[in-house]
Amino acid sequence: MTKKKKSIYPLWVLTPAILIYTLFSVVPIVISLVCSFTDWNMGRLYTPVFNGLSNYVELLHDPVFMRSIGNTFLFALITTILKTGIGFLLALAMVKKIPGRGIMRTIYYAPCVISITVVGVLFKAILANKGLLNNVLQIIGLGGLAHDWLGSYGTAMGSVILVETWMWAGFNMFIFISGLQAIPEDYYESATLEGASAFEKLKNITLPLIVPSMTVVVTLSIAGGLKVFDIIYVITNGGPGFDTQVLATYTYQSFSLGFLGESSAGSIILAIIVVIISFTMNHYLTKREVEM
Repeated sequence: MTKKKKSIYPLWVLTPAILIYTLFSVVPIVISLVCSFTDWNMGRLYTPVFNGLSNYVELLHDPVFMRSIGNTFLFALITTILKTGIGFLLALAMVKKIPGRGIMRTIYYAPCVISITVVGVLFKAILANKGLLNNVLQIIGLGGLAHDWLGSYGTAMGSVILVETWMWAGFNMFIFISGLQAIPEDYYESATLEGASAFEKLKNITLPLIVPSMTVVVTLSIAGGLKVFDIIYVITNGGPGFDTQVLATYTYQSFSLGFLGESSAGSIILAIIVVIISFTMNHYLTKREVEM
């Protein structure tokens, strides 16, 4: 007589979580998908009419929308590289036993727990034409370097990229620290006995074994970069002009103007881009993970 194996957690335990996830995630996505195929707007708020792919075609012919796609990819790519690289370098330094390590870790991590609205308002004041940065440059005799940092494309996009990096590099640092601490010390001791240099240890031990942490960091950074909204909305609101407009801010502004069906189509395009790129990068990096 065989005994039935009892699961530690019965299936019904998952029911509340599944219901909540379905209600607040799946249902809105389905509604947005349906609305994206209609001419839903403020004039036809309760009587939307099916119009097929018209919203998608119109978006793809909109130069502002296409520019927002380019800005989104640019922002996601550069911030992912910077947040990953700086986070890894900070982790290499903070994993060592140095005086004040705990305090320094806290300082590097602190920006990501500050309200994004507060961060945005703070840096908007710092980078304004007559803001703190330009005033400091004037005081130290470098007034020639003063610039309207948020008033031109290169510096406006560069500013929000640096602010995003400043906020989240410390978060990535902690993920890398956990990965570095999981690497057995025996590997480094054996390499030292064989006369390996610090660079060879980094190349042949640290980097291959840190890939699982790298997978998490890169996936989160890319997804966050593609979905970015708040920091750009607070600092530049997509300006000057449309120079820092990204998909999320474009969709928000389209919705605010009453183009509800079109904004739904924009959100679906954004969701598809995030899912495809995030899953592709996650699959690519997961295949290169090395077991310890």
